[in-house]
Amino acid sequence: MSPFQALGLDLPAPHETLCLCRHLTLLLGGLLLAVVTMGPYCPLILLPALSFVLMLKLVSPPCLHTWVFLVQMSWQTAWHLFLQYKEYKLREAPDARLLIAMSSLMLLTQRVTSVSMDVQDGQVTLRARSLLPFLSYTLYFPALLGGPLCSFRTFKSSVEMSGQRHPIALWHVCRKCFLFLSLECLKALLGIRIGYDFFDITHHGGLQGVVSIWGLSLLYKMSYYSHWVLSEAINIAAGLGFGGCSANGSPLWNDLWDADIWTLETTNMVSQFARSWNKTTADWLRRLVFQKINRYRLLATFGFSAWWHGLHLGQIVGFLCWAATVEADYRIHAFLRPYVRGGAVRWLYQMITWAQTQLVVAFVIMTVELRKPSAVRLVWGSPISLFPLLYCLLLFLLL
Repeated sequence: MSPFQALGLDLPAPHETLCLCRHLTLLLGGLLLAVVTMGPYCPLILLPALSFVLMLKLVSPPCLHTWVFLVQMSWQTAWHLFLQYKEYKLREAPDARLLIAMSSLMLLTQRVTSVSMDVQDGQVTLRARSLLPFLSYTLYFPALLGGPLCSFRTFKSSVEMSGQRHPIALWHVCRKCFLFLSLECLKALLGIRIGYDFFDITHHGGLQGVVSIWGLSLLYKMSYYSHWVLSEAINIAAGLGFGGCSANGSPLWNDLWDADIWTLETTNMVSQFARSWNKTTADWLRRLVFQKINRYRLLATFGFSAWWHGLHLGQIVGFLCWAATVEADYRIHAFLRPYVRGGAVRWLYQMITWAQTQLVVAFVIMTVELRKPSAVRLVWGSPISLFPLLYCLLLFLLL
């Protein structure tokens, strides 16, 4: 058996040679990036990637998703608990390279469970000689450290396109890069204006305290926005995310999209914010958890999100609070909608619910991001905690 056959590809045609080169380039680029950014912690990514490919070979398709999910989440949870042990028990600051590896491991969990669900649903078929595309998908460099979740089918069709070339995406890449730089500049200006010290901000009371914490949460959101936009630009530059052409023939590079900033900052519904925030991850959670169960869907979905993120106290409290406010949001809007007509009443309704959405989201973001028990107590003791508590009270009344 030749080395190429061992990798899962024969080379009877030039097109397959080209496909092999593309897969190897993406794979080797990911391996190099892992070694450079993670150093001694790169086995955190390499071992589960190899075990996933091994399970594709050894486990039957009906059982594949269960095995992949249990093995991957067990590995990820063990390392998350190790991080908490170092941080809380040993009082040691975690190595930055370990944090990068953990972030990459969470993204790897998305990819491998996405493939296992595709196999379980019959959307992807396993062939005896097709393991290289799966291995390159788990470690391809544009998505190793961040970026929207690309399905295996989209990835494979982009890499192995047959005789077709995507239109030049330079304009779309430049536009994303310009948006990234603009967000970074705005974030720097906002940081100078309000400061970065949360513990100083929490000393403010009343309306000033609410506005200060909301401003700090906006800094966190802008960090996410700029990261997502840059990741989208990298994926587009790599030829991923082509969504076809519009009615007038212009190319659309919107197949991989996380940062719907306009919707996130203008919506007056907490539920719509949850669906739009980190959109490909939200879609993955919906498919992995929400659509699989019949009862307590929101609680299970947000609870799993806390598990996936690392099970810090702030993450558990923040995501469970988010689940409660999303459920309250559905019921409150359904209750008030018949009473809201056009004109000034509708405008007032939208403004009040927009402000409520912004402040609930600010509370959730600060709780999740700060994570530690001492910071969680400060967030809950600040005036901004009244807004999610109001939604939880209304949820209790509307049940």
